[in-house]
Amino acid sequence: MTRTSVHLVNRPSGMVEPSDFEVREGDIPSPAEGEVLVKVSHISLDPAMRGWMNEGKSYIAPVGLGDVMRAGAVGEVLESGAAGFQKGDWVQGTLGVQTHALVKGNELTKVDTSSVPPERYLSALGMPGLTAYFGLLEVGALKEGETVVVSAASGAVGAIVCQIAKLKGARVVGLAGSEEKCAYLTDTLGIDAAINYKTENVTKAMAAACPKGVDVYFDNVGGEILEAAMSLLARHGRIVICGAISGYNDFGAIRGPRNYMNLLVQHGRMEGFVVFDYHDRYGEGVAQLAKWLSEGKIEAKEDVREGGVRRYVDTLNLLFSGENFGKLVLKA
Repeated sequence: MTRTSVHLVNRPSGMVEPSDFEVREGDIPSPAEGEVLVKVSHISLDPAMRGWMNEGKSYIAPVGLGDVMRAGAVGEVLESGAAGFQKGDWVQGTLGVQTHALVKGNELTKVDTSSVPPERYLSALGMPGLTAYFGLLEVGALKEGETVVVSAASGAVGAIVCQIAKLKGARVVGLAGSEEKCAYLTDTLGIDAAINYKTENVTKAMAAACPKGVDVYFDNVGGEILEAAMSLLARHGRIVICGAISGYNDFGAIRGPRNYMNLLVQHGRMEGFVVFDYHDRYGEGVAQLAKWLSEGKIEAKEDVREGGVRRYVDTLNLLFSGENFGKLVLKA
């Protein structure tokens, strides 16, 4: 048995191509003291990966050329040299795009897969769920009765934001790119209105759905939709900058919102964040999300793709074409 790993060998320009990566085969290593050997089961595919491939200053160092592509993942312990871990334990961590990972024990978190599937720890009980939880409640400072607009609302983060907002007594409007996704938002998740940004005039539709303005805009896409939300910002409105997937493959085309002065007029606030800011509170977030899931108050939707790590690039690009539905996960 060998380890298969995917290594970044070229910094992409535009869409990611298979030639930007090299698939390598090698021996499976044995853990030294303090290390754990993990058989990777499911790999999280996230828009942030595109940014990690670029050289330059960011909230986290870029993936080095020649290195295994960074990725959050879950897997099963095969062998342990670290206290607190033993063969058969399931763990979560930054395991990379590979079939077997050698990781320091203090970089892993045990997870319980007896009652939920492993991929759930990459969606509602993982970084997307925590991003939604802290982004909406802490950065967005949501209050009962307010109007929340969420872009990429059927995605991994957006769908959880929508559901938490409804639980907290907000009016919720979501944007998605197909009638199927819009129907999921209203019929399954129970939000108040859904806008198909591919077929509707977003500004007009958002204005009709938010007659009192937008109190919290949770932004996952940037671009024209950010401008539309900013134009409708209510007094003391908040814009939460979580991501800007519309520009990830063409950073040179990104422009700031032309109507940013509406922040001044409405005494508004726009703030970016990354979930790592709340690392010391992950336990709190996971506990609350798990409680809501067990009570049926929120639901998780994962889009799990087969094909193994060799299908990494093709599967990742589904995020940018909008072909995934739910949290995109690759089976290793």
